[in-house]
Amino acid sequence: MPGDSSPMTPIDIARVQAYLRKLFSNNLIRIIAPARKGLSVEFAVGDEVLGTVYKDEEDGEISYSVTLTILDEDLPDVQAGLEPTPRRR
Repeated sequence: MPGDSSPMTPIDIARVQAYLRKLFSNNLIRIIAPARKGLSVEFAVGDEVLGTVYKDEEDGEISYSVTLTILDEDLPDVQAGLEPTPRRR
């Protein structure tokens, strides 16, 4: 059974933001606290909101999940039959 989603504190938000900025080498990443209680914490790059962040507590352990939402209208057109990038070995 999954753990319970817990509200993120300002410290949680700052820590997750610092981690993601370092991980992706991108200081434009922002974790945005909700404007009012009950709304989701948002994940953004620059001014574009790309998803949400959730805090999960289970068996005394804390983890954070980032969900990216990609709208079909935002995807580029690619040619049919385009070969996928080969995997490196």
